[in-house]
Parts: sequence; structure tokens; C-alpha cells
Amino acid sequence: MATRIDRKIVGYKVGDTEQDGETAAAATPAAAEPQAEDNVVQLHEKLERPEMLIGSTYKVKTPLSEHALYVTINDIVLNHGTANELRRPFEIFINSKNMDHFQWIVALTRIISAVFRKGGDVTFLVEELRSVFDPRGGYFKKGGKYMPSLVAEIGDAIECHMRMIGLLKDDGLDEHQKKLVAEKRAQFEAASGSAALGEDCGSEFPAGAQLCIKCHTKAAVKMDGCLTCLNCGESKCG
Repeated sequence: MATRIDRKIVGYKVGDTEQDGETAAAATPAAAEPQAEDNVVQLHEKLERPEMLIGSTYKVKTPLSEHALYVTINDIVLNHGTANELRRPFEIFINSKNMDHFQWIVALTRIISAVFRKGGDVTFLVEELRSVFDPRGGYFKKGGKYMPSLVAEIGDAIECHMRMIGLLKDDGLDEHQKKLVAEKRAQFEAASGSAALGEDCGSEFPAGAQLCIKCHTKAAVKMDGCLTCLNCGESKCG
């Protein structure tokens, strides 16, 4: 219906009650979506430490000392109870009766804790620590795994914890590789006798096995003229 205007226009406004209501309702979900994303808490160095943290303690026994090291890693849980819930390492403590390494261990734990609290990808710490070699030589753990230094042992404990909380994925052998390793072990046992296994300090690998360059385990034996690892299946013959 047309309306005649016979006075001077001093102002105007275009509006529709029904359209305004629909526009507001349509805009509400769009505004709520980025707001939900903004509520996701990320780990960063300014995040305050909660009063209580959950964690795990790992016992590290080495032939370098009669006293064990106890590595405690505490985690912070971000976005608890939501779809974005994450458990991330927040701090690390190392305790032992042996005070010979006290000074550098305290320094190391403070640096690692600072890296944890910085946020981002902290998985690089594992490789950095495990690549530290003791000039006096390393040692073999129970099971035949070679540890080049005490620092590498600490890195191994951190890797174990990161796998436990899901920060590192388990890159173990697939079914085909497991089948291949089982076949190689069966062939070696048939050729040399099962008594040759498990004689080296409780290891499940042969006493005369050599160190595998891939998995760093004393499990490489000579089969068909070339070295074959009975732990990971690595072979010089392909």
C-alpha cells in the first residue's frame, strides 16, 4: 500500500521485524563457532602451573652406578572434558641417592621443563638426548639394547612416557615384518640350536649377536653369509 509523503523528510530507517529476527538467528551459529574455537587452550610458557599435576615415575638402573635414577614426568591436561582434551608433559624431575651427577642433572631437568612449558612440538628432545655419547663408552640394557650414555637413558624414559600419553605414535613392526623376524629366528634356532638363545645376561638373543645399526639392539647374527637382526629384521642382504 502506497503512502503519500506531504512533509519534509528529516530522517529514515529501513527495517522489517520478521527479517531482522531471521538475520539474527542465522548469525548466532556463525558467531558461536569461532568462539568455541577461541576457547581451546594451547600449551605456552605463560600458562600457570595448576596446584596438582598427574605424572609417572620411571626407574632407570644402569651399570654406571649402584643407585638407580628415578625420572618423574608430570603432565598437564588441557581442555579437560572436551573434544580437544590433550595431555602434555609439563615438568620433569630426576632423583637418586648418587650425588655424582647432581649438578648437571638439575640443570638438564630445568632446561627440559622449560622446553615442555614452551609448547609446540617437543618430541625432538628424544632424539637429541639419545644421540649423546659417553666418551668412556656406553652399555647394554637388559634385553640387549645399547645405551650410549646416561643422558640417552633419560631420553629413552622420556620417549616411553610420550608414547604412553599418545604424543609419540608406536612405530613398531607391522604384521609382515613380525612374520619375517619370526621366520628368521626359527631358521637360526634350527641351525644353531635353541640353547644358543638367552645365554647372554638374560637376553632373548644369541650370546654372540652383534649390535644392529638400525634398532641399536645386540641381536644381529650372521645368516646365509650376511648379518640379519632378529629384533627388527634388518638385513644387509635385503
